[in-house]
Amino acid sequence: MLGLMARLVTASSSAEVDPDEMELVREIHAAILAQEEELADEVKKEPYSVSIPGSRVSYEMIFIPAGDFVMGSPESEVGRAPDEGPRHRVEVAAFWMGEVPVTWNEFNLFMHGIEGYESEETVDAVSRPSPPYLDMTFGMGTDGFPAVSMTHHAANKYCQWLSAKTGHFYRLPTEAEWEYAARAGTETLWSFGDDPEDLDDFAWYRGNSGSQSRPVGQKRPNPWGFYDMHGNVWEWTLDQYRADRYEKFEDQVAVNPWEKAATEYPRVVRGGSWNDGPLDLRSAARRASHPDWKMMDPQLPQSRWYHTNAPWLGFRIVRPLEIPSPEEMYEYWNR
Repeated sequence: MLGLMARLVTASSSAEVDPDEMELVREIHAAILAQEEELADEVKKEPYSVSIPGSRVSYEMIFIPAGDFVMGSPESEVGRAPDEGPRHRVEVAAFWMGEVPVTWNEFNLFMHGIEGYESEETVDAVSRPSPPYLDMTFGMGTDGFPAVSMTHHAANKYCQWLSAKTGHFYRLPTEAEWEYAARAGTETLWSFGDDPEDLDDFAWYRGNSGSQSRPVGQKRPNPWGFYDMHGNVWEWTLDQYRADRYEKFEDQVAVNPWEKAATEYPRVVRGGSWNDGPLDLRSAARRASHPDWKMMDPQLPQSRWYHTNAPWLGFRIVRPLEIPSPEEMYEYWNR
């Protein structure tokens, strides 16, 4: 498993397949299958905690059974935007999702390697982010704080790195999976209801954050046990942003929908942040990524790894119950 780390490479979001990257993905896939066969059936659908090998850093995953829900917002919802409709029914396969957004404790291992465990020969500049031009924490804090300002590419490559490290397949959530987990069986503005007076109990946002991100897991969780689904940081999803995307599902049930990306921008982010007002934190609220998120980056070409103007942007990870094929893994990590 660890020998694979030396060969983690990047790929563009184009449809062209890099043969060396595809070979690596096949090796990671084989290692994941071998490990999955060793797991007992009775623990496969339980929450679990994993320590990242070679470190004292761990993360928790919560299992979500397959189900269906109504995605989007009704026309009567306060703060509704046109891209949140029409509402439509969605079926989602089972998956685990990170209990909290990925923190700097985890992401720094990907950025800098693990001292005494990986040498520079095994984790080099192509397998992890290049040194940032700015302090990407923006002085907000590291221990327990959500990792911020990474590009979609960087979030994808973290998922690939973590998969190779742990033997479990990880990726970003689809937009549908994210909303399914955020709603947690509810149809209200937020998972805790419709009263903004309750927001302080569940979220960090413009009204209580002190103009910065906050350590994860400090507020109350949603009904399924996820923290910070509303506020703290916007979270990347796999999907290309299309304002009219929901129209294609108006008269049909969407089954595991994924709007595969063909261009770098725009991609969908969800959840709102410490810098946003209450209505941007609604379960149905959507936002599109933008090149301006790199505006302060003076490098030419600009970094593939950092959004220097997005200190409110993070992500959390998903592990589907069904292991995808190597070809699917490649798409998840390289679009």
